[in-house]
Amino acid sequence: MTRWGSAAALRYAIFLTYDAIAALCGLYGALLLRLSGEVPSGFASGARGAIPLLVGIKLATVYAARLHCWSFRMSGLSEAVRLVFSMMAASLAFALAWSGLPRSVYVLEFFFTTSLMAGFRFAPRFVEGWYAEWQRRGSPGAVKAIIVGASGAGDLLARDLLRSEDGNYLVVGFVDDDPAKLGMHVSGKPVLGNVRDLGRLIEQHQVSTVLLAIPDLPAERIREILAICSSSKASFKTIPASYAFLDERISAAMLHDLSPDDLLPRPPVAFDDEEIRSLVHGRRVLVTGAGGTIGGEICRQLADHGVSRLVMVDMNENELYLRTRRLQEDYPSVRLHPEVADIRELQRLHRLAAQYSPEFVFHAAAHKHVPLMEYAPEEAVKNNVFGTLNVALMAHEIGAERLVVISTDKAVNPTSVMGASKRIAELVVRDLASRSKTKMTAVRFGNVLGSAGSVVPIFKQQIERGGPVTVTHPDCTRYFMTVSEAVGLVLLAGLGGYGELCVLDMGEPIRIDEMARSLITMAGRIPEKEIAIVYTGLRPGEKLFEELLTEEEEQNVLVRNRINVAKSPPPPADLAARLKVLQGLATTGDRPGLFAAIKALVPTYRRTPGQPIPAGAPAAGLALETLASPGEPGSKRTRRLPGMDWVQALTDI
Repeated sequence: MTRWGSAAALRYAIFLTYDAIAALCGLYGALLLRLSGEVPSGFASGARGAIPLLVGIKLATVYAARLHCWSFRMSGLSEAVRLVFSMMAASLAFALAWSGLPRSVYVLEFFFTTSLMAGFRFAPRFVEGWYAEWQRRGSPGAVKAIIVGASGAGDLLARDLLRSEDGNYLVVGFVDDDPAKLGMHVSGKPVLGNVRDLGRLIEQHQVSTVLLAIPDLPAERIREILAICSSSKASFKTIPASYAFLDERISAAMLHDLSPDDLLPRPPVAFDDEEIRSLVHGRRVLVTGAGGTIGGEICRQLADHGVSRLVMVDMNENELYLRTRRLQEDYPSVRLHPEVADIRELQRLHRLAAQYSPEFVFHAAAHKHVPLMEYAPEEAVKNNVFGTLNVALMAHEIGAERLVVISTDKAVNPTSVMGASKRIAELVVRDLASRSKTKMTAVRFGNVLGSAGSVVPIFKQQIERGGPVTVTHPDCTRYFMTVSEAVGLVLLAGLGGYGELCVLDMGEPIRIDEMARSLITMAGRIPEKEIAIVYTGLRPGEKLFEELLTEEEEQNVLVRNRINVAKSPPPPADLAARLKVLQGLATTGDRPGLFAAIKALVPTYRRTPGQPIPAGAPAAGLALETLASPGEPGSKRTRRLPGMDWVQALTDI
C-alpha cells in the first residue's frame, strides 16, 4: 500500500471508530436523560443487546453516505445537511428494528449522536479559523479589511480569507446598503454600516484595504466607492464581474486590483462557448492582422475553440512572432501557420489561399490611428479600402464559406480619413456580398479597452510618470468593450449569417475624462491634486462623440443579445468607377482630389476645421466626372465575370 493509501485508511479508521463511540454514547446519554440518570437493570440489559445493531446501522449509514471521507477544513452547510438526514434515517431504521425502548429514547439518541458526529467534523474548522485570526491580530503584517457586500459572495469571501494560509487579511466587518442587515453578523463579522459610512469606518478601524464582493455592482457605485477609498488612502480590490453568477466558487484567489473592465457601465457579456465552438471547431481559418489586439484575440479564441488550422497573417513580424509563440505554448494541438504578408498585395493573398484553402476568413488588419491617418490619407485608403477589397476577392475566389470584416464606429458620419476609409470598406463588403457565394459580413463596434495605442494604456503610462494625464475634451465620450467581449460577439455575428452589416450593442458611452479620473484614483492618487489633468483639445479627425448607426440605419433589427443587423441603402451603382478614381488619387498623392473622392463615396464625411491638407501633385484625368465606367465606350475593356464588373475592373488596374 502506498503512503497516501495508508494515510487514507488510517483516516477512515479514525472516523469510523469515533462514530461507533458516538453512537454508543448517544444511546446511553438518551437513556440517562430519559430515565433521570437511573437506568433499571432491565433497560440496561436491553440496551446492551441493542448496541451491536445500533452501531452496525450507524456505521453502515456513515459508509453509504461517505460521511467518513470529509475534509475537516472544507466542511460546510451541504455536508451538515447530509449528516443530519443520514443520521435521521439511521435512527429511524434502528427504531423499526429494535422496539424495546421508549420512543423518546430514539429521538434523544438521534440528537446526541448527530451532535457528537457534527462536533468531531466541524470543530477543527472553527478552531483553525479562530487560531488563524488570533495569529493575524498579533501579526505586524496583517492587513485590516472591510468587505463591501454582506450577501452570499461576501460571506464566501470572508470564510475563504479566514481559511487561506497565504493571505494576511484581517476582516473587521462588512458594509451593505440593505438596512435589514445592519447589526447582523456574517461569517462571525458584524455589518458595520452602509457604503456612505465607509470613509468613517476606514478611519475608525484603521482599515487599509476595501474588498468589493458584489461582482455585478454598477460602475457608478464602483466609482463612488473608489473615490471614498482614494480620499481615505485605502487600497481597493474586487472580484471579477464574470463571477456574478458563480457565488459558490468565489474565493480569495479571485481578488484583484480594480481594472478598467470593472468600470464599464453595464454587466459583462456572457457567451455560450459551446455555440461558438460548434461554429468553428475543426475548421480552417485565416486571420489578417493577427499580431494586433483584436486579430490576436480572434486567433486565441479560435484556437481555444479547436480550429484545425489557423493561418495568421500580419505585416509586423515581431508581433506575429510573439503571438504565435504564446499560442503554441497554450494550444499545442492547433496547427498554426504564421505568414508575414501585406494585404495590399493581391497575388500574395491568392497564394496563401491556394496553399491553405481557408473556410473562414477574419479580416482585422487595418490602419486605425485617427490623427496619424490625417497626415497619411493615401495609406489609410490603400490599406483600409483596397486591402479589404483584396481580402474579400481572395475569400470569394477561393470559395470560402464566410468572410468577417472588422469595422468601427468611426465609420458613422466620419470626420476622419480613417473612419471614412472604413465606411468605404463596408460598402465594398456589401457590394461584393451581393455577387458572391461567400457569406460576407462587416461587424461594427467601438473602442476596445487596453488595445495598443488606445487611451487606457496611455493614461496608465502618464499616471506612472506622475502626470499630467492628457484628455482631449472634458465632454468627449466613447463606446468601450473588453477585447474578449468584442471578439466573442464578432465570432457570433460574423459566423451566424445574420446579415451584411452587424452592429454590436456597446452599452452606454463613457466620458473619457471620467475614465481618466477613475484610473488615477485606482492608482491611489487624487485627480488634479496629485495627478494633473490637462485638456489638449480634439486632434485632427477626432469627434466629440461617436455613433454606432447613421440616420439611414436607424431601423435596425436586434437578432440576438447585443448584436444588431443594420439596414442601410445599397452601395452606389457606379462603385467600381468611384473606387478606380480613389485608387488613382491615392497612388499619385493628389490629396485635395482624394478628399473629394472620399466625400463622393461617403456623403456624410465632414472634415473638421484645422485638419492638415498637405500639398499634393494633382492627378490628371482622374476626375469623377470624366472617368468612364467599366464597359462604357472609350473605357479599358476587361475580362468579365457575370455580375462582377467592378471587381474585375479593379483587379485590372
